[in-house]
Amino acid sequence: HQVDNACQALGIVLCGGHTEVTHDLARPIAVGMMLGEVAKEDLVRTGGAQAGDDLILSKGIAIEGTAVLAREIGGQLVARLGPEIVARGRRFLTEPGISVWRDAQILCRAGRPHAMHDPTEGGLATGLWELALASDKGLIVHLDRVPVYPETQAFCQSLGLDPLGLIASGALLAAVSPADTAGMLQALSAAGIPATVIGQVVDGPAAVHTLGPGGRGSLRV
Repeated sequence: HQVDNACQALGIVLCGGHTEVTHDLARPIAVGMMLGEVAKEDLVRTGGAQAGDDLILSKGIAIEGTAVLAREIGGQLVARLGPEIVARGRRFLTEPGISVWRDAQILCRAGRPHAMHDPTEGGLATGLWELALASDKGLIVHLDRVPVYPETQAFCQSLGLDPLGLIASGALLAAVSPADTAGMLQALSAAGIPATVIGQVVDGPAAVHTLGPGGRGSLRV
């Protein structure tokens, strides 16, 4: 029912599937794939970043990871941090939510992104490396500009985790021409979606360089 509702909301045709019983598997698993069509000139790839581009990050990190921690080990976190912050973390799944569909649509209407990528497993750190490797470009990331939700920061500090490595579905990473940056940020803001320029793209080889309080470094995954 949830899948059907989501497909109807986005104009997607649900083709169907099958169910089966698998030995020793005690819970249901849903597996899916998605096919879409786009005009060749409108295709935006992960590997299209160009030297000189700005790196825009929508929303912040790490939305899905925060929701997962609150839902899976909520009792442990309540004991350490209290019930209110854990309740907020549980709601991250839908608010701000883990979809980047609107973010991507708005960016493409406001200009021409050279590359887009959604950081998921491995968090923003892995997402940045994937974009750098696919584009064969270097990235310079200002760590103090990366928006980290207070709930995320609290959970990670309590558990000894790095927010940059926490599964980050819900944020969209885009490499865009500086000429488009202001218009894209304004369009996202008008739709109620916060976004930040967290860095720039430079000539290769592929690498992710960081700038922070400790000076210049390299981001490892």
